[in-house]
Amino acid sequence: MIRINLIALFTLLVVTNTTAQVVVWNLKSLEEAKANNSPEIRMIIKEADSKLDKTLITVVDKELTPSSGDIHDYMSMGRYWWPDHTKVDGVPYIRKDGKSNPEIEKLDRYPLSDFATSVESLALAYYLTGNEKYAEKAVANLKIWFINKDTKMNPNMNYGQTIPGINNGLGRGEGILDTYSFFEMLDAVEILKKSKAFTIEDQLAIEDWFKTYVNWLQTAPVAAEEQAAKNNHGTAYDVQLVRYAIFTRNNQLAKKIANNFAENRLFTQIETDGSQPLELARTTGLGYSTFNLTHFLDMAQMAKTLNIDLLNKEFQDGRSILKAVDYLVRFVNKPQSSFPYQQIKDWEGVQEKLRWQLYRVDKMLRKAEYQKYYKDKLQTVKSNTVLY
Repeated sequence: MIRINLIALFTLLVVTNTTAQVVVWNLKSLEEAKANNSPEIRMIIKEADSKLDKTLITVVDKELTPSSGDIHDYMSMGRYWWPDHTKVDGVPYIRKDGKSNPEIEKLDRYPLSDFATSVESLALAYYLTGNEKYAEKAVANLKIWFINKDTKMNPNMNYGQTIPGINNGLGRGEGILDTYSFFEMLDAVEILKKSKAFTIEDQLAIEDWFKTYVNWLQTAPVAAEEQAAKNNHGTAYDVQLVRYAIFTRNNQLAKKIANNFAENRLFTQIETDGSQPLELARTTGLGYSTFNLTHFLDMAQMAKTLNIDLLNKEFQDGRSILKAVDYLVRFVNKPQSSFPYQQIKDWEGVQEKLRWQLYRVDKMLRKAEYQKYYKDKLQTVKSNTVLY
């Protein structure tokens, strides 16, 4: 998934709204940049312009059909799984942690990301310009993915991150991480509600899709695997479920998960020194620790809209999100030799991602605790933020 850090400049500045049922981007920040005609705003609009004439690749366009026989079922392949060259047919595939198999490009993972990113970019351009052409394209893309019977995705991830030769073609719990792309996209949907192009029928249809997906997340055997995960996958499961519950106005479910998040995720994954052992055990330990921190902060922002403070939540022995931040800070703007674990690729890229999270924490704390680590260093260029 290609994300634009200049958009993150605004989407990370999230405000809370305790009277609404949704999480929203910081539109005040966008308005200020718009008034100043900042180059970042011009780049957002340029990005949206590039998407106006693009046709989405959908789940029905993939080369393979899931074992269900239904092409509308989303299907992806485990990123780090490769053919076993000791076998004539290469199956079952074997795992090479941290090394991505290019075969993943043949299925639905990248089309889903491209779809979500297109809606975000177009919705922001609509907000900034008031031009309905951006909203019309964004709504058309939403209909393609969630509503139109010929192209829509079924609301399940039964075939996410499959592994050839394993589990008879069924997916794994890890595949649910693929739909994290919908997390920020739903903030874009909130913007589109003000456009002429987005009807109440469209809104209800998309809400119905997510209601069905929320039910699937809570009942499907594949989803149960992800819910039980002890690492970043379990964190991302909770974050997604809360976001979709908020979107479908199921605040009771959202509050239940958010209230239990510290005990179920933070205090079990963060050690007293702030380290995240299950992430550090990976071949890209700093990357995965930063990745999981991003999920922690996503949940903290949503929880605040529900009047739950997770950012400052602390276990009796000191475990907390901020303790995890302080552990990672020691490696910011340092050479790779300073890191006592593995990071087999993209050291500089992970540094940039971590600096963005420090910037984000400062905005959430409303004071510049970590500014010295990111001041004058944040980039406004495209960067690949997928670590899984």
